[in-house]
Amino acid sequence: MSNSSSSPLPEAFRLDGKLALVTGGASGIGAASCRELARAGAQLLIADVNLPAAQQLAAQLPGASALAMDVTDPASIAAATAHLTHLDILVNNAGIGLVGDITRTPLADFERVMRVNVHSVFLVTQAVFPQLLAAHGSIVNIGSVAGSVGVKQRFAYCASKGAVQAMTRQIAVDYPTQLRCNCIAPGTVQTPFVEGYLDKYHAHEKEKVRAELVARQPIGRLGTPEDIASLVRYLCSREAEFINGAVIPIDGGWTAA
Repeated sequence: MSNSSSSPLPEAFRLDGKLALVTGGASGIGAASCRELARAGAQLLIADVNLPAAQQLAAQLPGASALAMDVTDPASIAAATAHLTHLDILVNNAGIGLVGDITRTPLADFERVMRVNVHSVFLVTQAVFPQLLAAHGSIVNIGSVAGSVGVKQRFAYCASKGAVQAMTRQIAVDYPTQLRCNCIAPGTVQTPFVEGYLDKYHAHEKEKVRAELVARQPIGRLGTPEDIASLVRYLCSREAEFINGAVIPIDGGWTAA
């Protein structure tokens, strides 16, 4: 009788020897993704406009480095990636929100949302595309359910996240065998991003509005950054190599309802 059945199985979803760049990597979904990718064996480049926060996180992860990067500024991106000779994984996570319907969205605010949420994905991806091609790498864009369904009072945000989905699919179509490009579409996740929204727009009724955010998701809770980070890790792994050009909701059932 063979004893091979008793030998331990190799751990799934490993990323040993891989180098990953995460934008907006110092907080929220970005920080959780950095921790999870590091746990899978990857080395991290934590890119953030808040360099001290990125440095603080990098100090907690083996082999991690912090990069000062303004994802809306081509010069900043070029400086941060100038000496990057190899890259396996890019997580385009940096993003902002905006509340308002089309009649209450000033042009300057609309343009800023598009710069941070859309132009950044174009600029950062383009800057490191040669390295990703050489490595047959993986791109994971952090989108939103707002790219798939209309969300009240989120005109600019919905527009920006729809663009992220379209860019994801288009890159996958142009480079179907050279690399993989997928998009994660979270529902509402408990992050500093959401807390900032509550503080700015609903300071006098935070718990009421928080309950409304929870109620949008049939599962009955907000997502956690770790929920999203697990899917980031999976999409970057060998086990996900047949997934390309996909937009994957992770929203507690929001878009299924």
